[in-house]
Amino acid sequence: MNIIKRPNPTWYKEIWSLDIQDLSWVEHTKNEIDFIIDIMELSGSERILDLACGFGRHAIELSKRGFSVVGVDITSDYIREAERIASIEKLSTKFICADLRDISFKNEFDVVLNMADGAIGYLENDYENLKVFDLIASSLKRGGKHFMDICNAEHADIHFPKRNWDIGEKVLSLPEFHWDKETRRMLYGGWNLKFGEIAKKPKDTDIVAHSCCRLYSIKEIEEIFTSRQMTIKNTFGKFDRYIPASHREMQLLVFSQKLSIL
Repeated sequence: MNIIKRPNPTWYKEIWSLDIQDLSWVEHTKNEIDFIIDIMELSGSERILDLACGFGRHAIELSKRGFSVVGVDITSDYIREAERIASIEKLSTKFICADLRDISFKNEFDVVLNMADGAIGYLENDYENLKVFDLIASSLKRGGKHFMDICNAEHADIHFPKRNWDIGEKVLSLPEFHWDKETRRMLYGGWNLKFGEIAKKPKDTDIVAHSCCRLYSIKEIEEIFTSRQMTIKNTFGKFDRYIPASHREMQLLVFSQKLSIL
């Protein structure tokens, strides 16, 4: 397997482009929202905060279904695209371009989402990463609900390094996943080949990772949330209620709730 090199510590500010709109996982947005509404028993009246919302795919889908949604992302191109789509769809979705550490909400939302990582584990160190969990907890009303879609550290411990082909309607993705056990960080790199375009060989055999993400186990998340007056309600290994979270599944979906009485 190829050698993979760490990106810059501020990779999370630099790597994003609208090319991700063509990737296969974007095609699952509606099904993911169906799952969230079902599992969290949402009525449609909830006010939702979508953290690290990207180009707004989940926020916009939720808005189409009648929810009041605020999306936040650090990448200005994503926010402009989200606003463009919302305008075309005549939606009232609000989008904010900001680092998650620079915003503050106090008991304002019924639901907070961190989808497709949602910037969980992206920051420079554990201290900075915990600020995202602080924001989640402070933003929720008492009894408010949280859902995150991240990668599972328990899977990485056992199954990394690994490759995982992903075939979508427009792109063949050839990702590689490596694992730094000491720092608990996943190095993710690889290539995307667009259908209909001539494939070009990479310039060298070494891969510079696109991302270097701190992963968490269920136990770690439970400890983090407990100290923030939140409790885990359920976990899953895919967007399928019959697939439980385990080391066998790379994906980790966590449904949590803020305590009603603090």
